[in-house]
Order: sequence, then structure tokens, then C-alpha cells
Amino acid sequence: MKSNELNDLFDYSYKIFQNDDYFKFSIDSILLAEFVCKRKNDRRILDLCTGNAPVPLILSEKYGNEVSITGIELQKEIYQMGIDSINQNNVHNIELLNKNILEFVRQEKYDIITCNPPYFKEYNESKVNQNHVKAIARHEIKITLEGIFQVASRCIQNRGYFYLVHRPERLVEVLDLCKKYHFGVKKIQFVYPNRKTECKLVLFEFCYHGEDYCKVLEPMYIDEVDSYKNIFRR
Repeated sequence: MKSNELNDLFDYSYKIFQNDDYFKFSIDSILLAEFVCKRKNDRRILDLCTGNAPVPLILSEKYGNEVSITGIELQKEIYQMGIDSINQNNVHNIELLNKNILEFVRQEKYDIITCNPPYFKEYNESKVNQNHVKAIARHEIKITLEGIFQVASRCIQNRGYFYLVHRPERLVEVLDLCKKYHFGVKKIQFVYPNRKTECKLVLFEFCYHGEDYCKVLEPMYIDEVDSYKNIFRR
């Protein structure tokens, strides 16, 4: 079993602990955090399926003490890397919880919710990663896409914003669920590795009990990006 490594968090001032045998964040987490747009009175952020906390760390650097951030991660090994990363960077506005998001209940509601969920449905064991920790992070073994929407609708303020990153092959399912759980679609961003390949990621901005007024943004091509920091402000 490999030991944890301390890596740079791409274009940000923070360091993050990772482990090839458990979990390593990828570009989708960075894009998700950058896609978030905080409104003037937004103070409370909830990150579901937080992993080793890349999204909370980036949001903490973006917004500082203007926000308090709660991240929830089910798997103890990955959660501990997140705790170590938060302590390593001496960040004080992130609370990380080791629990199942389906069991998460608080009286207070959140202004913003973010989620980089498991992308793949659980079909059978032959198609699921045999590393159990990685399998849970990548496949809908402990939480489904509908479960994510259920939790988001329960925890968000009225007119709060929900940000999701997912795969394009689940686009129709995502849009069906946003209607079922009363989220209006505000923005969709398609992300491509380059101009010659198919879309690999889709970013969504939803508003709880908001009207549909969907903007489809200009495509993003990863190979043409020099820096991810503030990429959606340009």
C-alpha cells in the first residue's frame, strides 16, 4: 500500500494529500469549484462527495472568510487525506465530516451546494474497479445520482444554487432529475479534451425553485487552457 503524497493543488497556493491506491482528484473537481459563482449574501457552502477536499480548498482560496464550507466524505481513508490537507494549509473555514450524505441532516440550509459524484452506474462486479475504495468513489455503490438530488433539495435554501459536474452520457438523466426535485437550469458548460474529441464533462448550474433560463456557454477545450484559476471570469 502506497503512503500518502503531498502535491501542489495546481494553480492554487495550497497543498493536498493524495494516494494512488485510494483517491486522486482530477480536473473535474477544479472546474466544478471554478464554476461556482457566489452571490453577495451567500455564506454557507456544502460540498457533497468531497473526496480529499479539493473543492472546499479551492472555494476557500476564492472566497476566504466570506464563506463557511462543509464537506462530506463517506470513506474514512479519503476523508483523512482531506483532514490532513486542511490542517497542512492551516485553513479554518472548512469543516469536513466522515459520514454518508444520505444520513446528513442539519436544521440550517445552505446557500450553495456542490457535488462531483460517482459517475458510473453499478451494473455488475466484473465492470467495477476491484479496489473497493476506488470503486465506491467512481461507481454508484453507496449513492446514486437521484440520491444526490434528494440530498441537495433537502439541504439547500430556497433559490439557492446547486453546482454539479457529470458525464455527457448522463445528461438527459440529470435534466430529468433536476425537474423532479424542483431545480431550474441556469447554465450548462460542455468541456472537451481538445477540438477533435467528444465532450467528456458537463458542468451544471441549477437554482432551487428557480425558473428555467438556461445559458449554454461557449465550449471549453482543456488543451487550450493555460491556467484554471478564475477561468470562468475571463
